[in-house]
Amino acid sequence: MTGSEVPPSFRLAYVPGVTPTKWVRIWNERLPDVPLTLVAVSAAEASDVLRAGGADAGFVRLPIDRTDLSAIPLYTETTVVVIPKDHVMAAVAEVTAEELADDIVLHPLDDTLEWENRPGRPAFERPATTEDAVELVAAGVGLLVVPQSLARLYHRKDLTYRPVPDAPESRVALSWPEDETTDRVEDFIGIVRGRTVNSTRGRAPAPAPAQPKRKRPDKGGAQRKPAAGKSTGKGARSGSGGAQGGKRGKPRRRP
Repeated sequence: MTGSEVPPSFRLAYVPGVTPTKWVRIWNERLPDVPLTLVAVSAAEASDVLRAGGADAGFVRLPIDRTDLSAIPLYTETTVVVIPKDHVMAAVAEVTAEELADDIVLHPLDDTLEWENRPGRPAFERPATTEDAVELVAAGVGLLVVPQSLARLYHRKDLTYRPVPDAPESRVALSWPEDETTDRVEDFIGIVRGRTVNSTRGRAPAPAPAQPKRKRPDKGGAQRKPAAGKSTGKGARSGSGGAQGGKRGKPRRRP
């Protein structure tokens, strides 16, 4: 490798709540010579990081500004409300948005849910981050509605959560700059979509090695004539024009 060559690598961004461990493991198994570097980004800055070349691809939360970016939706998360363990709602299996009307519901600045009408009563101030909002829930300031993965990420022993089936849902997607759909990006797309290691979808298959041509046996062709003085392999009695060997008759009696 010359001094001007850059060793191959792949940078993968991911937003809070997304766990890329499985896909990274498969990448390391299939492409051990191409190191994968994880880049942690906030949901708000993910698209800008991709556009600026800070990562080759990334897991983002939709919606994002799709200008110059491609995205493949992967899955949709359950939305939950984070509550203290001694809250009255901890006794039920799920909570509707209407049932949050009398509670203060925190609205962090990095909220990833798109609400038409936010449930509950607003707090005096918006927490800077979801992590800060979880701390406020533990302090008894209010409740928090978030994707389930964020409730798990910032889990505390004194808190629990319940599904909110009629709340907006968060969708996670794999995104990358559409003008930079490199072979490495195609490799990672294949891993995320569950393609096998031998799949060539999205990649040009390698040309098959040339096979030597085999001589075809003569079919129905004329048989070669035997060389002079050589037998054709037929017996002396075969053939129509050949001399027939005479049969030896019985000896005649003399008079």
